[in-house]
Amino acid sequence: MTFQQLTYVVEVSKCGSINKAANKLFLSQSGISTAIRELEEELGIQFFVRSNRGVEFTPDGREFLGYAASLLEQKQWIETRYGEARNAAPATHLSVSSQRYPFTEDAFIELLQDPEAGRYQFSVREVDMDAVIDDVYDHRAEIGVICLTELTEKMIFRFLDSRALVFHEVAVVDPCVYVRREHPLAEKPAVTEVDLAGYPYVSFEREQGVAVDFSEEYRMMSLKKPAKQIRVNSRSTMLRVLSYTDGFTTGSGLITQSSGYRKIITLPLAEKSGIRIGWIALKNGKLSAQAERFLELLKKHVLASIRFTHEARQFRKEETL
Repeated sequence: MTFQQLTYVVEVSKCGSINKAANKLFLSQSGISTAIRELEEELGIQFFVRSNRGVEFTPDGREFLGYAASLLEQKQWIETRYGEARNAAPATHLSVSSQRYPFTEDAFIELLQDPEAGRYQFSVREVDMDAVIDDVYDHRAEIGVICLTELTEKMIFRFLDSRALVFHEVAVVDPCVYVRREHPLAEKPAVTEVDLAGYPYVSFEREQGVAVDFSEEYRMMSLKKPAKQIRVNSRSTMLRVLSYTDGFTTGSGLITQSSGYRKIITLPLAEKSGIRIGWIALKNGKLSAQAERFLELLKKHVLASIRFTHEARQFRKEETL
């Protein structure tokens, strides 16, 4: 079966006769008839029956027409898409997969603002950690941004090693809780698990069967079965829930100057070990120039977020004095 044969069948259906199709395609009637007959024999169906009024398609022929027309449209799209690309400068590519962190978004936005950027195809996905790892392993993303804790890193490192992926640390921060500025615990310099008891715990939902080690929140024993729990699946919803309720969540504690965090503050978790922020990539893979640039921006915005979070806490402390 060839695209030429498909074109003949579709053109006959449009013209209503083999003779008119041959004239339109500047071909002989016998040439088209032979090509179509060979295709009918190959597929074991009859496309149409001939009469003095032209041709009438059979049920099999009408069904085949739908597939043939679709294939010809796709062929035309591919020829147009890559024919144009052949005459243009090559596009740069970058795909990033990340847990739901504002510093990843900030780095990506700055990358897009490069005034010297030519043709490019960039993408960023905010997903759960297991999906980040899958994206990098399956080559859907060149870079993955994740955070590890003392409780999860051994299992995650084993999982990464089994997939020939490597974790690169960018910074280490203290675990914190996120709450609204008017939260009853907001005046505390630090909070404990006992302080949090009774307040709604907000977390990102995970697919059934996904290990808790892949969770984005900082794990605590008291949060295994909280009395009040709220599950969300997006960062914007998380921020709105935290901004207008007495709910809390746990994590890196990093905030940015973006509008979504204006109503949120973070409080250190007392006596808890640090969180390692970093990125993952294929162990033996060579990063593209765009990936290298993104990683420079990622480090810049992680450090900027750390500074901003620290300054916000100092300002908050001065407000309460």
